[in-house]
Amino acid sequence: MGEQEYGIGEGPATRISLSMSEGTAEAIRQRVGKREFSSFVASAVERELRGLILDEYLADYEQRSGPLPAGERQRAKEAFDRALAEPGQWPTAS
Repeated sequence: MGEQEYGIGEGPATRISLSMSEGTAEAIRQRVGKREFSSFVASAVERELRGLILDEYLADYEQRSGPLPAGERQRAKEAFDRALAEPGQWPTAS
């Protein structure tokens, strides 16, 4: 039986070790509380990953087709934002 692949933000939780500055950790705790710390960090990482995917896609597109006008770049970002609400629209983690 093959190993299950999950998209960004999907699948069961897995425990990992994470290091960050105490100041950043305390700022998170003050805003969301100790119980929501992991959820906050996971959401932030997912947003960052999706942003990186968008940046990579746009860079690839521009390499093949030339620079996008600012308006078209904004439309692409809006399309990606809309896709965030649709399950199964993001690549699996590798």
